[in-house]
Amino acid sequence: MQLTGSEIVVECLKEQGVDTVFGYPGGTILNVYDALYKHREEINHILTSHEQGAAHAADGYARATGKVGVCLATSGPGATNLVTGIATAYMDSVPVVAITCNVNLPLLGKDSFQEVDIAGVTMPITKHSYIVKDIAKLADTIRKAFRIAREGRPGPVLVDITKDVTANSCEYEKKIPEPLNASCKYTKEDIENAVFLMKNAKRPFIYVGGGAVISGAHMEVRELASLLDAPVCDTLMGKGVMDGHNERYTGMIGMHGTKASNLGVSECDLLVALGARFSDRVVGNAAMFAARARVLHIDIDAAEINKNIKTDASVVGDLKEILTIINKELPQAEHREWNAHIKELKEKYPLNYDEGALSCPYIMEEIDRITKGEALIVTDVGQHQMWAAQYFKYSSPRTFLSSGGLGTMGYGLGACIGAKMGNPDKICINIAGDGCFRMNMNELATASRYGIPIIEVVINNHVLGMVRQWQTLFYEKRYSQTILDDGVDFCMVAKGLGCEAIRVTRKEEVADALTRAIEMKKPVLIECVIPEDDKVFPMVPAGAPISEVFDATDLEKKNE
Repeated sequence: MQLTGSEIVVECLKEQGVDTVFGYPGGTILNVYDALYKHREEINHILTSHEQGAAHAADGYARATGKVGVCLATSGPGATNLVTGIATAYMDSVPVVAITCNVNLPLLGKDSFQEVDIAGVTMPITKHSYIVKDIAKLADTIRKAFRIAREGRPGPVLVDITKDVTANSCEYEKKIPEPLNASCKYTKEDIENAVFLMKNAKRPFIYVGGGAVISGAHMEVRELASLLDAPVCDTLMGKGVMDGHNERYTGMIGMHGTKASNLGVSECDLLVALGARFSDRVVGNAAMFAARARVLHIDIDAAEINKNIKTDASVVGDLKEILTIINKELPQAEHREWNAHIKELKEKYPLNYDEGALSCPYIMEEIDRITKGEALIVTDVGQHQMWAAQYFKYSSPRTFLSSGGLGTMGYGLGACIGAKMGNPDKICINIAGDGCFRMNMNELATASRYGIPIIEVVINNHVLGMVRQWQTLFYEKRYSQTILDDGVDFCMVAKGLGCEAIRVTRKEEVADALTRAIEMKKPVLIECVIPEDDKVFPMVPAGAPISEVFDATDLEKKNE
């Protein structure tokens, strides 16, 4: 049948099973929005307050559901406003398709009004970027974009379409998406080497990254931990793969990882890295990371093998598929002394905080208790992000969403809206710092416009907390441009944007505020005022080996 380019865009979205998109209209993309209007009963469009919010919402939707997130923007500034969100998705391997429209083909390259080469701009931060200048190629390009976004290691893809292509007509034939290609890149020998290392380990440790979430391998990881009789740590991206209540779980690894994880990995003789990329925030001093151990790395991306840490063996392919095979080959191991030592480390060095005052750790524990651990937690970036990772016990994957690789302040609110759209039955809570909230607080208007019942918890210490922490510890308390103690009233802002608001200043008020916010079933902001000098511990100085992890007690002894 003959369809216009804009109608083909909508039909291709329907082919891919897309039910929700996030975006902001403008001149060059008007034809697409006109087509969306005609199909508004089939595809739900959420008008965000800013294109960056749309990109983060698509990202949050994708992380929370495992589906491809979709965002739309017009040319020029509309398209460039997506860039931070696209880069955020790229760094964390999130499948997003960003569809933008550009000026008419004859106007390309002439510095026309709102013309930007967005395909060129986003080339380094996408798996692929396209510009469609021929309507005959439009449908297949969109199909390729969704396939590339999902296949192998997921990531964002950008499709830019000239406006005349959206207006022109051509023959369209519906196609059912084909199954993804098998990810098998490993050999029988690779599997045998992996099993051999595991069989001969005396002090194994499992290190879980975001790839385990993406592959849906959480049950296989838990089975491996049991068979290998090994402790398990995770990265920020790997939360929920290992149940946070499991006795084998030692907490997060890295700069703000637990002492049990950091010291355990430093002492192990085999480190099994599952879907992890050995980020600098995890390894610290790379030359001294897991120095006593052989390293076995299992990952879908061959480019990650030996990129940051030299491995002794590797298996490249889908983690769920590989672990299914390995778990059948691996005999039951027993490492009593090693596990007893790790248990001793956990007992000797538990996470702790000042329980006398209102604090983010206390708030996270209350959220965990009141929601029975079933909330979907989104975070912005900074101290509150680390506390959210440390003090809520995640028992399932895709329940902790955060910008790990790029560290994008302002990510959380848009992402929380996207997550809630993909999981309407879940309690979705964004944990934000006051600095982050200032960046994209306008997305509260999006939540109120559609009545999306998210909860925005703003941890307000009136400073840029993580930067101030570094200034305190490493810059002799020179607080350059990190103090935010001004006249901004976040509760009034929230009410002005159509949301409910609650201010909390004492521990005793937290439970009631959370309970009321959940019961309201509408967008609610809870501002929690905490001391300006609360710090995230444990901590590893940048570039130091993770074995040099220290906490508040260590700092007090050092300063005596």
